[in-house]
Amino acid sequence: MIGFELAEDQVAAQKWAREFAEKEIRPVAPGYDESEEFPWPVVKKAAEVGLYGMDFYRMIGEDDSGILQPLIVEELCWGCAGISLAIFGSGLPLVALMASGTPDQIATWAPRMFGTVEDPGVAAFAVTEPGAGSDVSSLRTRAVRDGGDWVLNGQKVFITNGGIADVHIVVATVDPSLGHRGQASFLVPPDTPGLRQGKKEKKLGIRASHTAEVLLEDCRLPADCLLGGQERLDAKLEASRSPEAREAPRNKDQRKTTSGALKTFEATRPIVAAQAVGIARAAFEFARDYARERTQFGKPIAAQQAIAFKLADMATEVDAARLLVWRASWMARNGVPFAHAEGSMSKLKAGEVAVRVTDEAIQVLGGYGYIRDFPVEKWHRDAKIYCLFEGTSEIQRLVISRANGGLA
Repeated sequence: MIGFELAEDQVAAQKWAREFAEKEIRPVAPGYDESEEFPWPVVKKAAEVGLYGMDFYRMIGEDDSGILQPLIVEELCWGCAGISLAIFGSGLPLVALMASGTPDQIATWAPRMFGTVEDPGVAAFAVTEPGAGSDVSSLRTRAVRDGGDWVLNGQKVFITNGGIADVHIVVATVDPSLGHRGQASFLVPPDTPGLRQGKKEKKLGIRASHTAEVLLEDCRLPADCLLGGQERLDAKLEASRSPEAREAPRNKDQRKTTSGALKTFEATRPIVAAQAVGIARAAFEFARDYARERTQFGKPIAAQQAIAFKLADMATEVDAARLLVWRASWMARNGVPFAHAEGSMSKLKAGEVAVRVTDEAIQVLGGYGYIRDFPVEKWHRDAKIYCLFEGTSEIQRLVISRANGGLA
């Protein structure tokens, strides 16, 4: 039996998030978009009401439907995607920690990612490099064993919370001959010598989210900072050096091999897609309300077929994207494999819908849509990143094609 009606607790959580977005996010969103500062006061308020921190993720983990998190994420991104990324940006490194960390590492490092209600913190997942984005096998950041320690050197770029994080999870190459199979992840505390923030990026959109380079220069870490532990890494490297593994690149099953970093992105794609749905819905609702009030040729422009059909297409696309997000989120929560790349489908659709819907919202508003007195131009700027980060639209299509029998 299939049902689409939300349970009472889900409706309550949706309302809870919507009220927070209305009261705490939307009023300050233009200011943070202008200043590009990290919204620490809003993050602290989110922690105070329970929308930020380990208790929030425990609540999400108890939701068997998988729908609760995308519901909340959509509402907060309806408020402002940049501020919401400041609130949810630590979720990606948390997923990496939970997926690969030892029980001791999880118990030690997960609380550090969020700090306390009085003094919240953030975490960062550092993968992308100047010469390695979607092609994670090309990572040049190196981790070399030196006695009982690991020494990291490299440059990471476009890192959410990079340099300001209380915990950085850094993906580095330990055996270049093995490609992505020769990589490992490391837990890096903020006071580690050799770790520093590079250039903070000035972005088109999501400006309240901190994005910066992370530089590692002879960054020395104790052995227990190796995510998953030495025994697990040794087993992985040994298996990757086997004749069977070396033959895999010549085999059609190559397309089924996935790096640990990409597995982390795959798990979070539906949540990223939910963010895009929130932006798209905000733009649609604003354009709809404007079209009902704006009068031309003696009647509201919403009664003009050209505008009415735009609004119809916008509403349909937002709902279609949301349903793909809900399906992928349910699958992820219930351990159903993305056999047909359902996670990538949700992100591809939602990201491109957000760009189209915000563009159409500007068109509905005409000249007013192009000026900063109205929020649709900001939403359009915010939307574009969802076709780029955590896998470009082109990469999503590649993944979907391969999962559905394509030859790409």
